[in-house]
This record gives sequence, C-alpha cells and structure tokens, in this order.
Amino acid sequence: MKPLEGLLVLDFAQFLAGPWAATRLADLGARVIKIERPGTGDIGRQLYISNLGLDGDSTLFHSINRNKQSYAADLKNPADFAKVKQLVARADVLIQNFRPGVMERIGLGADACAALNPRLVYGVVTGYGRRGPWAEKPGQDLLAQAVSGLPFLNGDAGQPPVPFGLSVADLTASAHLVQGILAALVRRGATGRGGLVEVNLLESSLDLQFEVLTTFLNDGGREPQRSAVHNAHAYLGAPYGIYATADGFLALAMGSVPRLGELLGLPALASYADPATWFSRRDEIKGLLVAHLRTRPTRHWLNRLEPADYWCAEVLTWPKLWQTDAFRALEFVQEVVRDDGPALRTTRCPITIDGERYTARRGAPRVGQHTAAIQAEFAL
Repeated sequence: MKPLEGLLVLDFAQFLAGPWAATRLADLGARVIKIERPGTGDIGRQLYISNLGLDGDSTLFHSINRNKQSYAADLKNPADFAKVKQLVARADVLIQNFRPGVMERIGLGADACAALNPRLVYGVVTGYGRRGPWAEKPGQDLLAQAVSGLPFLNGDAGQPPVPFGLSVADLTASAHLVQGILAALVRRGATGRGGLVEVNLLESSLDLQFEVLTTFLNDGGREPQRSAVHNAHAYLGAPYGIYATADGFLALAMGSVPRLGELLGLPALASYADPATWFSRRDEIKGLLVAHLRTRPTRHWLNRLEPADYWCAEVLTWPKLWQTDAFRALEFVQEVVRDDGPALRTTRCPITIDGERYTARRGAPRVGQHTAAIQAEFAL
C-alpha cells in the first residue's frame, strides 16, 4: 500500500509546476482527478519542448500528467460548476496555479472551498505571490529565473547571464508545494482542519540559492564573482569545475590543490599551499589544470584520483549514463500507457519508501476521458 492511498486530489492546474506536484502525490498513492475545460483541456497539452508529440498531446504533457484521471467541466456552466463543487466537498487536496483572483472570481477560491470542505488542503502556485506589485506578472519559469538573479551564477565571468537548461523554478516550486501539502495533511490528522498552502516561483528560485544568498547577506552585500575559467560555482575556489580531457570531460569538486597536483603529476600546484589562494588565485590555478588535463583521457585521470578518494567524476552524456551498471541498478525508466492508447517511456518517482520503488502504469488521460465514470461513482 502506498502512503497516500485513499486521498483524493483535484488538479485544476496547468503547464508544469502545479500538475507536477499533483503527479508526485499520485506517485505516492493519491487518486488525482484532473479538472479540465472541455475540448482543449490543460493548455500544457500543446506546450511542446521539442517537435515530439504522442497521440495528439505533447510528450511534456504526457510526462507530467501520468497516473491521473481527467474530468471535463465548463466552470462557467452552472450545472458543471455544481458537480465540481460536489467533488471539492469530498476531496482531500485541491491544487491550482491560476493568476491571483481567478479562482476567487470563479467561486472556487480558498475561502469558498474551505466553506464547502473545512478539511480540504488547498494548494496554490503563483509567479510572485498573491500580493505586491508583481502579483499580476506572468508566472513563467525563465522570467522567474531572470528576476531572481539565478542566471548570474551560471556561465563564466564575462559571459552574459546564463539560465538553467531546465524549468528549475517550476520544478522547485512544485517540490515545495508537495512539502507544504504533506505538512498540512499531517496537521489535519491531528486537528481535523485543512489549510491553505502557497508557494511561488520567485521565492522557490530564491530558496534554491539559499547557500549563496546567505553568503551575500553576510558579506557586505558583495555580488558573487563567477570564475573566468570553467565556472561551476560562483563562490567556490579552485579546482571546482568541469575540464576537457583528451577524450571527454572531467568534473573536479572541492579538495586540496597541492594534493591534486601530486595525484595528477602537476608540480606547479604545490605553490598554492595556502587555501586562501584557492579563492584569490582561482582562475590561475584552473588555467594550469585546463592545460594539463587535456593531455590525457578521462579514464587516465580517474585512475589516479578515485583510488585516493579525490572528489571527481566523468561527465556523462545520457547515452553513456544509460550504459552504466549504476544506472541500470536504479531501474529509473518506466513505461506508462494510456488506457486505450500508446505507451511512453519516462522516469519514475525518485522516492523509495520501505525499500519499495514506486512506479505507475497509467499514462496521461485524454480530455474528459473519465468524466462519465466519475459522475457515476460520485452520483454527480
């Protein structure tokens, strides 16, 4: 039995952050009913991150809406709205990520839903919170990254700000929403009372930077200085970074610079015995490593560093990672299937509980695929 079995989640959300939170709850055993507008459904169905689609929907939609049912309802239609309210009255969790005020105007804001169901945990994702001068700004991942300062941590000094190659604001906010919902459910178990859980893309992007922001806040407000040579962390000293070898790339984490010189056969690093120089002369040290490491293959360097437990790793492509025994041992790829449609290979839930890895076979639903069955089940 999965830990959230028996919980009913209503997913009103679209795009990524909200739906992915609902998917994680589904991974952990909750029943998730996706409430969608008839016909078009979640806008994310047509949000493509490549030209790859499957059965009329983007693979992005398929990947973030597995293991859900779809209930189609026109919330402006009184009959449909009344049925949705009945579902709200029986749900444990509701998730939405509309701009502030939209659900309130519809009649399904947090207060209205709490009146229908005091035990309901109501989860909200916004771009910048429900109050303040940015409340109405569009909550999109790249835009949230941009205003949070996150891109100034990536790339080398002299380069323009570099965004993450992932929807990192959405995904972090989604994880935070799940954490908040689970905490509210634990409290409900003790008090019987639901609650309102709110996260936003900006705060989640800032929280992701807590480590470096804490340094900034306690270091006289000095901005981080990216390394000009293979920057991997705007604050950490040499040798931290990724370096080209004769046949690939090698990642070096924190460690003694003189010891690294001994292991690599680079005696010039012995002159940096003072750890302070690993920061003040960071680019100078890394420049020496750049020239030296490109002379031999990656495996040559790993054979010197790994037996000494120096923190290092080969930089793998996905095809190379897929070929490793370590990846195979994770059994991290699963196949999900629409009830009457095609299969999709995707990743599984990364959480293991009591030794059990959680997988799911049900793929993302078509718009309204389960409306009739849900109406019959709940006597709507």
